[in-house]
Amino acid sequence: YQHKIRQIDGVESVSYANWFGGIYIDERNFFPNFAVQLDSYLPLYPEFRFDPGQYKALLLNKRGCAVGEKLARRYGWKVGDVIPLKGTIFPGNYPLVVEAIFSGTRKNTDTNLLLFHWSHLNDRMEKLFPRRANNTGVFVIGISNPAQAAEIARHIDGEFRNSLAETLTETEKAFQLSFVAMTEAIVVAIEAVAYVVILIIMAVMANTMAMAARERSGEYATLKALGFAPVVVSWLIVAESLLLALIGGSIGITLTFPATASFGQALDNIFPVFNVTTATLWLQAGAALLVGVIAAIVPAIQAARVNIVNGLRAVG
Repeated sequence: YQHKIRQIDGVESVSYANWFGGIYIDERNFFPNFAVQLDSYLPLYPEFRFDPGQYKALLLNKRGCAVGEKLARRYGWKVGDVIPLKGTIFPGNYPLVVEAIFSGTRKNTDTNLLLFHWSHLNDRMEKLFPRRANNTGVFVIGISNPAQAAEIARHIDGEFRNSLAETLTETEKAFQLSFVAMTEAIVVAIEAVAYVVILIIMAVMANTMAMAARERSGEYATLKALGFAPVVVSWLIVAESLLLALIGGSIGITLTFPATASFGQALDNIFPVFNVTTATLWLQAGAALLVGVIAAIVPAIQAARVNIVNGLRAVG
């Protein structure tokens, strides 16, 4: 497959990888680990930053592995440590030597993974399960023109259509999103809780503003008696509601960053990259404004309709 893919127009390089799924100590210590053809795989990921000396040692040691800095920090690993992985998909024990710890060139680079030599895994398969040797699960392809990605993908899939192992070729972004879809239930649950919280806040806010409007009915009647139009009185209610909502929203936006950092650290094995986007901040501000406006509607109407005589009698 690799040779055929390499011959397709627009393809510059081809590497391959297998999801290993090894266990470190026990199943609770989950992290992504792959067996890859390191010398061709790593050049396709320039966002992984390596120390030149460690990179060279990694390629020379077949039992060596590369560990992302986030994963190394999580378990306290350093160069030279031996990591015992127990195979699940591929039976056996695989003690790997940490030869390199890589960082990311971008903030959203995933460094919560482990990579080791595909040839090391394949050698074990040739001895233990010869029929499973010389196989791979994923080909990673470098192309000369990203605009041709869809065309090249169709060409590759067409090349292996009706074969014993058909291919599904897609961009890296689509491939990553397929994994995100697996956590969709978690995302939906979080969204549902967020909507319920917003509704509760809206109900509490509306009740607070309604009580305030009833207590100040005499003040609103006085304002109307002094010549203020009902719409002005209503806007006073709306302004107060918006001010309260914006104060609460500002506190919430400020707390978003430490909360996100804590959430990301607790679930970094599920969400390797968890950041707050500008769109999220705008949505928070918009939700605060919406709560403020809706909570003020009924009290504002009531204030505008306050009868001056009855209101002044209440003052007296």
